[in-house]
Amino acid sequence: MKKRNGFFIIFFILIGMFISACGNDKNAQSQWKDGYYTAMMGDYNFGWKEYVTICVMDHKIVNVEYNAKNASGFIKSWDIAYMRNMNPVSGIYPNRYTRDYAKEFLEEQSAENIDLIAGATSSGYNFQKLAAAVLENASTGNTEIAIVPVEKKEE
Repeated sequence: MKKRNGFFIIFFILIGMFISACGNDKNAQSQWKDGYYTAMMGDYNFGWKEYVTICVMDHKIVNVEYNAKNASGFIKSWDIAYMRNMNPVSGIYPNRYTRDYAKEFLEEQSAENIDLIAGATSSGYNFQKLAAAVLENASTGNTEIAIVPVEKKEE
């Protein structure tokens, strides 16, 4: 009987620890304020300016939009000619990689450890920076557009 009681005590202690650990994850997310947050690259890159917009509800990211637009406001993932040129060379195209990056961000609820997609690594690095910027704004409730500087490449 004593062995059985000891088992139950250990079992309930472990269950309590598990529940506490789950609660800590929620507390980390509760730092985000509900609202819409956007981060945009500070300059155009090859004619496109990338941006990320998230919607936070109940302290959780519920929607992510990642894309780029040109100076006239045309959306990169809608550019069929761009897709036809990029896909045979890279094996990927904007309408696909923008959705993949956004999906991973939504699933992970984090800007860290976002996997880069071969053929879209430059956009992946920008996405990581943009995602970090929107989460920083979401943590303070700052709904102004965050401008992320473009790193200049040395020639």
